[in-house]
Amino acid sequence: MQNIPSHLGVILDGNRRWAEEQGLPIFEGHRRGLEKARLLVKWCAKKGIETLTLFVFSTENWKRTKTEVNHIMSLLEKALGDKSVKEANEDGIRIKIIGQKEKLPKALQKRIIEVEKSTQKNKNITVNFALSYGGRAEIVDAIKNIIKKKISPDKITEHVIKENLSTSDVDLVIRTGKEQRISNFLIWQAAYSELYFCPKYWPDFIEEDLDKAILDYQNRQRRIGG
Repeated sequence: MQNIPSHLGVILDGNRRWAEEQGLPIFEGHRRGLEKARLLVKWCAKKGIETLTLFVFSTENWKRTKTEVNHIMSLLEKALGDKSVKEANEDGIRIKIIGQKEKLPKALQKRIIEVEKSTQKNKNITVNFALSYGGRAEIVDAIKNIIKKKISPDKITEHVIKENLSTSDVDLVIRTGKEQRISNFLIWQAAYSELYFCPKYWPDFIEEDLDKAILDYQNRQRRIGG
């Protein structure tokens, strides 16, 4: 495939509504969603995408019930288990976590450190899991970092802010589900991104849907500030 997006962002929306429509517990929707995310990583690596950022758990998601949040955190810890790390190393997948990691459970924080260290030299594809992530919060954190570095205000440029963000500019953002907005996802990095909305709920997303999104991207004439 030609003109593949270098950096793909995906908003994994619709796990709960999928479960409800299937008559299944909400927790099963989240489990199926993480299984599909694992497949997406393989599809993207095969197509030559260099960076994949997955919007898994937002800063706003902490408002959900304690039971649901705890279940999601447990699923994430299992998803980053030894088996997944072994597969990542075999496939050349680098795993990074972006977001306010300090708000995550201590056990998950510890696991994240281990996973990032174990996969840091892999070069086939970088997968950013956005956990406890919000685009506005990321910009606030970037500004705090700049202040800590005591950079003079007249030296602060877009480039300086960009250097203090957690990931690079994104070429294409795919959102599943019925909503058509970016919902505080990579709001700086997505300033000139192409947006693609897939009406399917995330657990129903298949490789053919990814191909359609990429084809749509390839057929567009990107205008970055022009």
